[in-house]
Amino acid sequence: MHLDPHWAASALAIIDVQTDFVSGPTAIPGTADVVPALAALAEAYRAAGRPIVHVVRSYRAGESDVDLVRRAAIEAGDAPVQPGTEGAEIVRPLLRAAVRCDWEALRRGEFQRIGPGESIMYKPRWSAFHRTSLDERLRAAAVDTLVVAGCNLPNCPRATLFDASERDYRTVLVTDATSQTTPERLADLTLIGVRLESVDAVAAALR
Repeated sequence: MHLDPHWAASALAIIDVQTDFVSGPTAIPGTADVVPALAALAEAYRAAGRPIVHVVRSYRAGESDVDLVRRAAIEAGDAPVQPGTEGAEIVRPLLRAAVRCDWEALRRGEFQRIGPGESIMYKPRWSAFHRTSLDERLRAAAVDTLVVAGCNLPNCPRATLFDASERDYRTVLVTDATSQTTPERLADLTLIGVRLESVDAVAAALR
């Protein structure tokens, strides 16, 4: 009862589907393979008139305000998804129109509106809730269910799902639109009440 998604009160968070994480030397294995499913999922949310948030990361070479595990590399200048580079941009199939990230605004904590009910936000750590206004914005839109998909389940999608659960959101992971899933990782999420769904199932529920 308390875990059932409220699809009519849901929002979609697409996490870290940026060029450097999809292709090239810093690509996360399997992410390119789920881009078509992510594009279909985004279209289903647009058709339903429900909010979409594209969550992105960026690193400036030499900066120190980054995850500890990456700090030495970033401080030394080895930084993927650098603001202003093509590698930091959201991959084109996920967008209705060609859009570039406004990195100055995003890194100030602003949400960049790119369409009706659709925006981009920057997160400085693993979770989309950490040091961001995501929670306030979702509550202002009367969202009580967060649907998550995107890049590298054990890192940012997982952290976001845990933080959403801590804030009493009903949570859904779209498994065929998320990279780096394994049976063990998925089972771990079900223990905190995350629902596991497919793109087709979500699209059908939104109709």
